[in-house]
Amino acid sequence: MPAPPRQASALPFSDRGELSAALAAVLTGGAPPESLEGLAEAAVARAADPVRDDDVQLSLFLLYAQHYGTLEQLDPELEWSPELLAVRGTLERAFEAALREQVAQPETPQPRAGAVADALFTLTSQPSGPSLAKYVAKKATCEQVVEMLVQRSVYTLREADPHTWAIPRLTGRAKAALVEIQSDEYGGGRAERVHQHIYAATLRGMGLSDEYGTYVDHVPAITLASFNLMSMFGLNRRFLGAIVGHLAAYEMTASIPCRLYADGMRRHGIPDEVTYYFDEHVEADAVHEQIAARDLAGSLAEDRPELVEDIMFGAAACLTVDGAMGEHILRSWKAGQSSLVRPLVDVAA
Repeated sequence: MPAPPRQASALPFSDRGELSAALAAVLTGGAPPESLEGLAEAAVARAADPVRDDDVQLSLFLLYAQHYGTLEQLDPELEWSPELLAVRGTLERAFEAALREQVAQPETPQPRAGAVADALFTLTSQPSGPSLAKYVAKKATCEQVVEMLVQRSVYTLREADPHTWAIPRLTGRAKAALVEIQSDEYGGGRAERVHQHIYAATLRGMGLSDEYGTYVDHVPAITLASFNLMSMFGLNRRFLGAIVGHLAAYEMTASIPCRLYADGMRRHGIPDEVTYYFDEHVEADAVHEQIAARDLAGSLAEDRPELVEDIMFGAAACLTVDGAMGEHILRSWKAGQSSLVRPLVDVAA
């Protein structure tokens, strides 16, 4: 007997334009996937900047969510729908084109592990503007600390997953290095130490929800773009070098900020069991940055020299988009405003 028709189920967040509204209706089983390509082309044409466009970024977020499986409202039968893949391709081409314009391509080092690692350390050591982490450590109010946690939740409740897509596409030394990093991210075989779970405990400790998708309505498009960037790199085989470079830059710029975030939380009397996520990353990321730069990115460069330019692009894209997200948050706070697009209610700080 054929399976009964799937009942539409509401998502925990609202649409942000014609395309994301139509996609939500299709993906939750409430409409057929027809005429979406025309809506995607129209959304791209309307977007002054696809990186910061609400409709484009929420639509990409929905399409990528199909592959992660975090939103149970989405119909799994549509994961490989040709119509939806065509829409994703249209949006990704616009997203990539905007990134290519906005990200300064670093100089390409020689395809040697040491040279690539040195280039990545040089790139990630360059100041990219005022530090959000330093502000949290010294000045942020408790309400702003909560906002920081909400902004980070879109990615961190899925921490490591976008980069894991690269594992089957790597071989040899680079594959072993990525598995070593990801094993730590997933708790080394201990469920209670999985970084996603530790962050969920931090959210609960601050009176926030740990249910994925709860705060999508509250974050700006640039926050969605930060997660969509690594999803696009991870899910597309042609971006193998870029996802490796992205991970390297992410790990190489995480240790010190995590210490500062923990300091800022303790300044408000937040207990160690709630700050533990950030404390754990101070040491872990200091180790991961060496593995990511030399054993992962450096080895991949030696094995596949044609990917060196993409490795550097991925690293620069990470710094550019995450930097833009941090700048938005910091600019909002310094102006006496919330960094969220919709206020939080009933949050026990």
